[in-house]
Amino acid sequence: MHYRELGRTGWKVSAISFGAWAIGGTWGAVKDQESLAALHHALDMGVNFFDTADVYGDGHSEQLLARLRRERSEPFYIATKAGRRLDPHTAEGYNRVNLTAFIERSLKNLEVEALDLLQLHCPPPAVYYMPEVFGVLDDLQQAGKLRHYGVSVEKVEEALKAIEYPNVQSVQIIFNIFRQRPRDLFFAEAQRRGVGILARLPLSSGMLTGKLTRNSQFESDDHRLFNRQGEAFDRGETFSGVDYEVGLQAVEALRPLTPTGMSMTQMALRWILMFPAVTCAIPGAKRPEQVEENALAADSPALPESVMTTIDALYHRQIRPLVHHYW
Repeated sequence: MHYRELGRTGWKVSAISFGAWAIGGTWGAVKDQESLAALHHALDMGVNFFDTADVYGDGHSEQLLARLRRERSEPFYIATKAGRRLDPHTAEGYNRVNLTAFIERSLKNLEVEALDLLQLHCPPPAVYYMPEVFGVLDDLQQAGKLRHYGVSVEKVEEALKAIEYPNVQSVQIIFNIFRQRPRDLFFAEAQRRGVGILARLPLSSGMLTGKLTRNSQFESDDHRLFNRQGEAFDRGETFSGVDYEVGLQAVEALRPLTPTGMSMTQMALRWILMFPAVTCAIPGAKRPEQVEENALAADSPALPESVMTTIDALYHRQIRPLVHHYW
């Protein structure tokens, strides 16, 4: 495993980390025993950074990570998120009372006195223009409830606005072969300001594993079935906003580029790590074998320039017109 510095925290986090959305819910059936086995195997593979949220399984994902911490002695970092418990999910809801309550709940779920990293969970765009929200986070940090804070965003514009606030340490943003806009401007600005970048949905909801087909079946509680047009939340969260059939076609064009000795999953993750601005990719996993495949991408050799160039050409030809200017 390789490690990269996260913002100005002084932490060195695993280049391939662990996204805990899948073990919480909205990704089909999951069993706690298998989820815990996956979490333990992540530590065995050198993963030391886990990303979760208070709405993943209504806190269940956080509780599983608390159990992992009880069962293991080695130190690791847990990032969680707050805000999506609001109903309705409005900018006005990001106030001192609600944020404090959300954070207290996560502290209880995670069984800690201070959150390692708290991230605003894809708030409405107006929140980024409300300095009082970030003032509340500053106060909670001063009070010892948070060690650090950052944001998870939908759009590049939100990321650029967020990092104007001096204590934002990290930005979690969708970045993968199908969602390349962050590299245009945001990466350089984040590096200039010393802000860490967490690449979320690095495998485009599983599309970039190369394992999905036209006949793949998704369970009723899997967002890949019910959110393709943004019925439940931003459609960019599901297959990166790319039409399912178009995604399958692009994957077939990518498949021959996979270097010998690497899986397509590993190529997609290694592509992300080719960008020094990225602190880590946070692929999800529900089983130990998925964790292992993901983690090994960190030790894979750099992708050849010819592969990078061909991927760029494919993106510009088949994917860019569908997603680039939306997010």
